[in-house]
Amino acid sequence: MKKTILFSLAVLVLSTFCTAQDEYLDKVQTLDSTIETLYAVISGEAGEKRDWDLFKYLFTADARLIPSGPNQEGKISYQVMSPDQYIDSSGAWLEENGFFEKEIYRITESFGSLTHIFSTYESYRSESDEKPFTRGINSIQLMKDSNRWWIVNIYWTGERADNPIPEKYLPKK
Repeated sequence: MKKTILFSLAVLVLSTFCTAQDEYLDKVQTLDSTIETLYAVISGEAGEKRDWDLFKYLFTADARLIPSGPNQEGKISYQVMSPDQYIDSSGAWLEENGFFEKEIYRITESFGSLTHIFSTYESYRSESDEKPFTRGINSIQLMKDSNRWWIVNIYWTGERADNPIPEKYLPKK
């Protein structure tokens, strides 16, 4: 009896996991769909829930998110987070305040299963905002396996007066 219950429970858990995998698999089939999903999943109006399961699905098991910029003393520093730590530190703020991050330019380089993207972004509080409140560059490292794309790391920094985005990373006029 116990074996039957345990087996049934294992099948239920596995089928739930596979359903989530099937539900999201189309979002990581191409490089473009993976990056579009990354930006879309963190974006939303104030009060709008984010799909954090989808967010976590984008990343390898040991992926890191690394924001960098001036610390309290004005020295450049960084913070290393897992996807779960990012959700814990930023998720509620994104949902309470509204946040839209939009890619405006991209440079992509690949070799074998390794891909690096310099993705220039603009951030808005609402999708209807005409002017971004900040801009920056996401350095995104990805891996392509036989089944899908995986985000391995995202390392980013924002634009500042002393750190403007170089022209080569902006849309061509």
